[in-house]
Amino acid sequence: MTGAAAPGGPGAPPGTGAVCLDVGSTWTKAVLVHPDGGLAGFAEHRTTTADVLEGVDAAVRGVTAAAAREPEPAVLACSSAGGGLRLAVVGTEKLISTEAGHRVARSAGSHVVHVHAGPLEPADVRVLRGHRPGAVLLVGGADGDDPSVLLHNAGKLARARVRFPIVLAGNAEARDDALALLRATGRTVVACANVAPAPGELVPGPARAALAEVFAQHVLGGRAPAAAPRFRRMVRFMTPDAVRRGTAELARICGTRVLVVDVGCATTDVHSAAPGGRTRRTVEGDLGVRAAAEGVLLEAQAEEIVDPVEADLLTATVRGMTAEVGSVPRDPGSAAEDRRIAALAAVVAARRHLRDELGPEDDDPGHPAEAAGSGPVGLVVLSGGVFRQRDAAGIGAVVGTLQQDPMLAPLLTSASVLVDADFALAPAGLLAAHDRCAAAEALLCDHLLGSR
Repeated sequence: MTGAAAPGGPGAPPGTGAVCLDVGSTWTKAVLVHPDGGLAGFAEHRTTTADVLEGVDAAVRGVTAAAAREPEPAVLACSSAGGGLRLAVVGTEKLISTEAGHRVARSAGSHVVHVHAGPLEPADVRVLRGHRPGAVLLVGGADGDDPSVLLHNAGKLARARVRFPIVLAGNAEARDDALALLRATGRTVVACANVAPAPGELVPGPARAALAEVFAQHVLGGRAPAAAPRFRRMVRFMTPDAVRRGTAELARICGTRVLVVDVGCATTDVHSAAPGGRTRRTVEGDLGVRAAAEGVLLEAQAEEIVDPVEADLLTATVRGMTAEVGSVPRDPGSAAEDRRIAALAAVVAARRHLRDELGPEDDDPGHPAEAAGSGPVGLVVLSGGVFRQRDAAGIGAVVGTLQQDPMLAPLLTSASVLVDADFALAPAGLLAAHDRCAAAEALLCDHLLGSR
């Protein structure tokens, strides 16, 4: 298939079947769905980093091989192949720059990999490049402060051999001059309000929204020159968008508020939707069961979800997960470790998501979840490969961790909890987004809600 058009294409008639494809940062999953919403097959292949289309084509071939005599299906694709966005922060003062970076990255699909404070020198630029950031947050000075360091750093980044986008969130009086310096050499820049407009004040919301725009382009992945044209024609949605659409369909069908926690290898996404109401999505780029496993343990300790003894026991586990992102559990013990890290990721991500309902600037871990304004949750869905192991006892432990968490319990104790074991949620979102709503509803009713 390499170099060929996608089978059927997204514009194929709704009366044909569909291959719903999710290109993840580690695994590429494909399900074949009949026109009536029935599942006809599942295949997966490791995501191929050199040319993402190799893994895509292998997964599509695997799932369509058994249906060779059927009409050629459409391929409906979403992607999160880019994984979490690596963020470097360049500012004037270390403590403020570090705190600003972490506050901005939270729930915007990003994680901080490097912080530089002070005027950039050539050696500092080399160190920055060595951390392989996907974006840079350029901050510096309260509004009205001396802009010289911010302008110096903008000039250094403008002349450096870098291609990553820059989110400019510094001194308002210097914004236009810094923007002119960066754009004069063709840098991609998203400018927004100052993240630290006054001494002692942090306002991460505007920079977080700007960074989320950058993440939306990054997460699709498939940027290799040979792969990009066909991959970009094939992939119309990023995976979080597909899952959000599936979450909205679930809320409509069930008539209740739905919370979906999707734990991946590099990110953990949380979606909420109410019948006829708005949907919300947060993407945590520092939480995952492989590439971001160390972030899970770090944040679980910060939120006092794990004690020091358990943290010590899990340290070697998360280092191994980070080193071998393509590994799969080979015995009950390693499967249990996977689920424990996934449970911690789910709790931290759900806490952030529900706290965020208080307002985009409210990141105080002390706020109870019941203060969130949307009321109790009727249905919780756990999604992600770690939850498709069909181990009732192990999943029960994950559910218990969520429902017994003191900050989540007021919202979740009366909720039904389901596991997306058949990988129905993202495909249902893709079907609904392509005007195949009847098939999407049937898929969810038969392969997710049918397990209640």
